[in-house]
Amino acid sequence: MNIFITGGNGQVGFELQRQFALFGNILAPTRQELDLTNTQAVDTYLAEHQPALILNAAAYTAVDKAESEPEQAKRLNAELPAQLAEYAAKHTIALVHYSTDYVYPGDGETPWQEDSPTEPHSVYGQTKLEGDQAVAQSGCQHLIFRTSWVYAARGNNFMKTMLRLSRERDVLSIVNDQIGAPTPARLIAQATALAFTTHNSPLTIHIPSGIYHLAPRGETSWHGFACEIFEQARKAGETLAIKPQGAAGIPTAEYPTPAQRPLNSRMNLSKLEAALGVTLPTWQNQLALTLKEFCEE
Repeated sequence: MNIFITGGNGQVGFELQRQFALFGNILAPTRQELDLTNTQAVDTYLAEHQPALILNAAAYTAVDKAESEPEQAKRLNAELPAQLAEYAAKHTIALVHYSTDYVYPGDGETPWQEDSPTEPHSVYGQTKLEGDQAVAQSGCQHLIFRTSWVYAARGNNFMKTMLRLSRERDVLSIVNDQIGAPTPARLIAQATALAFTTHNSPLTIHIPSGIYHLAPRGETSWHGFACEIFEQARKAGETLAIKPQGAAGIPTAEYPTPAQRPLNSRMNLSKLEAALGVTLPTWQNQLALTLKEFCEE
């Protein structure tokens, strides 16, 4: 069975390849092998390889750049999921699509529920919401995982940036009024695999189709996340230039960006935990695992 993973070289896509390697034949074409911005190329690829499962980890994730490139963001975040969902519905296969907390208003302090009102405040959030809606309305068997603050031992992400800067500088200013849960790509892939029954052919989802929040337990700010990175890195034997009290917290207003960031990225996890019969781990526990992997590379 062919398992088609879009965005296979990205943080989530790479971890999905590792988790699903025993489930079937992995198809994870590079950008050179398949241009996902080309609708016809995607149709041709699907017809040629006839996947039994699609894991859509591709996205336009340059949040600020999306403000000036809305059409490019719309193609990858909205039109591609719609195209894949149409194929999945027509061929009676499952589609897993990865989304974001940016679809919510981002205000208040209450964790978002899967059925909370959506109100994105950026091109990135709007196009991701359109992708979610297209998948949900397609009629295919699907899972939409909304996650937050994704990072990994590989790729470009906040954890690796903080480690680099902490080796170069003795003081840093980091936003402290955006609250969420740092989510390692590894956990996203592991939870995805748990949602499947693999001993029957073809691969089938054993939890109800729909939207699920996928993140670790707990919450922190970007400043809190950074401080935990520094503390755990020191314990792991890393030599850092940053002073113990060298990380200063600043409000979002002092760090303006083209795209508005949500202040509240908290997400209620009870629906996914109940569906899978698991208790999701804490973000601190997951950071320790990811740091260990990064430091051992």
